[in-house]
Amino acid sequence: MWKIATAAALTAAMTASPAPAGAETGRWTAAWASAVQQPSPDVWYPTWAEKGFADQSVRQVVKVTAGGPTVRIRLSNAYGGTPLRLTGASVGRAGAGAAVRTGTLRPLMFARSASVAIPAGGQAASDPVRLAVKAGERLAVTLYFQGDTGPSTYHNLAQATSYRASGNHTGDTGAGAFAETNSSWFYLSGVDVQGGGAAVATFGDSITDGYAATQDADDRYPDALARRLGGRRPVLNLGIAGNRLLNDSACLGERGVARFRWDVLDQPHVKTVIVLEGINDILLGMREPTPCTTPAVKVGADDLIAGFRQLIRAAHARGVRIVGGTILPAELTGEAEGVRDTVNAWIRTGGEFDAVADFERAVADPAAPDRIRPAFDSGDHLHPNPAGYRAMADAVDLRTL
Repeated sequence: MWKIATAAALTAAMTASPAPAGAETGRWTAAWASAVQQPSPDVWYPTWAEKGFADQSVRQVVKVTAGGPTVRIRLSNAYGGTPLRLTGASVGRAGAGAAVRTGTLRPLMFARSASVAIPAGGQAASDPVRLAVKAGERLAVTLYFQGDTGPSTYHNLAQATSYRASGNHTGDTGAGAFAETNSSWFYLSGVDVQGGGAAVATFGDSITDGYAATQDADDRYPDALARRLGGRRPVLNLGIAGNRLLNDSACLGERGVARFRWDVLDQPHVKTVIVLEGINDILLGMREPTPCTTPAVKVGADDLIAGFRQLIRAAHARGVRIVGGTILPAELTGEAEGVRDTVNAWIRTGGEFDAVADFERAVADPAAPDRIRPAFDSGDHLHPNPAGYRAMADAVDLRTL
């Protein structure tokens, strides 16, 4: 059974691992990134992750938030039980759907080889490839797996369309072969550029991940924040829908205090992180557990504050500025609302975060502050709609970043 680790153990785990070379030198900057997850029974909708791929090409379209003359991709086999054998890969500027813009397709190499074997639990970065990109451009990354991959490390809630074709189509610029679609990302964990400003990571649960945003429209709150920054600094979305700060999930990612290091602090050239976690700890701790929410551990305000303090210490140990986001209204009652109010008061006035993004006040209904304003409510009284996500991004004081 999963359990909450001790504060000492978690602090040691988050501070012991040195920053990767890219983060130290600034030579590479993360322009897009995603927090990867363990393959599990369909969490929100059917995915290809449990079965994996065999003699298939997967084309994934991502929007970079920094520009540069050279790019590389990062792949993760964090949850693979065996080495992942990638037979071929390519990158290019995305066209409509699964198409790639003519003249921009580039083959990707790994240590000067077209193929690579990524150890179970490991990751790999491609060799640099000359492809000038601008902030806000969409790239299509195509991966070909000749053999059977087995269950796939993935990110469930992409809010973007991925495409699949039988056989090797890494060299196709047309979309014709890519007849199957899905709404998750597979193995792709990052796209880096040479140059670019220091990255801003957004870390959290489904509200960061973008549940109820528009498919393929890039209208989550981190997307809106990236548009406000206008390419001066990249913004990375490292949310996982359903994630909790203090407890692991077999489906919804490791607890935030554990994954913070590898999902945020190990990203190339991250200098600021905005944290928005806690609502799932409050809600799921008071409900009957499901396979995805076991263990259902009841938490108090002091527990959450202690967890946030671990993130603050870990960020500061790496020289990363950390901004605390207040927990959004969720029409809670009684004890649960008391926990949320206490935590939010500490975030605002405790002085332990380097700055505060008051997301709660940005989306709260003035007539009933414990609920989301109807114009910002997706309909479930928990997640904002795209207008609400824009309001959240507008609540971030860019000077604090």
